[in-house]
Amino acid sequence: MDIKQVKGNTFCIDTGMTYIPFYKINHEEIIMLDSGWKRGERRGIDQLLEENHFKVVAIICSHAHIDHIGNNSYLKKKYNCIIVMPAYEALICSSAVNLKLYYSTQTLAEVTEHFGHMVCETDIMIMDNEDKIYVCGSEFKILHTPGHSPAHICITTQDDVAYLGDSLISYEVMKGAKMPYAYILSEDLKSKSKLYDLKCSKYVVAHKGMYDDVTELITDNINFYKNRAKRVSEVINDAMTMEDIFKAVIKNFNIHVNSRYRYAVIERMLWSYVEYLNETGVIELNMDHGFLKYSKGSTDMIKP
Repeated sequence: MDIKQVKGNTFCIDTGMTYIPFYKINHEEIIMLDSGWKRGERRGIDQLLEENHFKVVAIICSHAHIDHIGNNSYLKKKYNCIIVMPAYEALICSSAVNLKLYYSTQTLAEVTEHFGHMVCETDIMIMDNEDKIYVCGSEFKILHTPGHSPAHICITTQDDVAYLGDSLISYEVMKGAKMPYAYILSEDLKSKSKLYDLKCSKYVVAHKGMYDDVTELITDNINFYKNRAKRVSEVINDAMTMEDIFKAVIKNFNIHVNSRYRYAVIERMLWSYVEYLNETGVIELNMDHGFLKYSKGSTDMIKP
């Protein structure tokens, strides 16, 4: 792991898997934007912070996914730092019971065991009508970009650096992504389009890139996700249950499912694409002899 300067007092921890930005208030105190994974990143982040004699005074979270808030509770306990998060994301990770909203196919005991470290107390909740916040005397602009998660946000530092979180993925990730995740794809696509109006001098994408301009990246992201939706639609013929579609997709996309946890992850990803195709009329959902089945809809095109 190492530290990259983005601009001014805005830096990034390059974990190898992600970019985790932070803003330096002074020589020692920093505000992190997300906290990264517990598994595979905590030790390296911890070591990097200690080597640079940094004290984390706050963490502003883009959203409540495991790779973005995995070290919140740990760092809060260590540094007594403030946790700042969109209100609806904060509620999800406020308890293991609420986390089961994300992990609905797993038992509460399994959620507690595997994801209990995500539970954290949020000190400041960002409401969906707020476009700026002040944390430890520093101003951060907020752009609400729901879709990847229920209340995902982008965060702009005082150096005019925008942290886009997971609202976009980099070209590197696109090369290897068979089915990128969105909680609600239709909302995610709208949020990606909102980014065209964001004019900053630097941009940081969590997975994983730094850019001076993201106009082309936005367009390519939108087309990439729509292309994946189109590929899902192409495997749906006749009347198919969700299980039928799942089987066809993992075969067509060459996705390996070797555990029930992997099954649950792929199923969550696929649901968003199927719902999007249903919303746009490419497929339709009907009852067929007591089963819910999808078939071709009234349109065979995904609008550009």
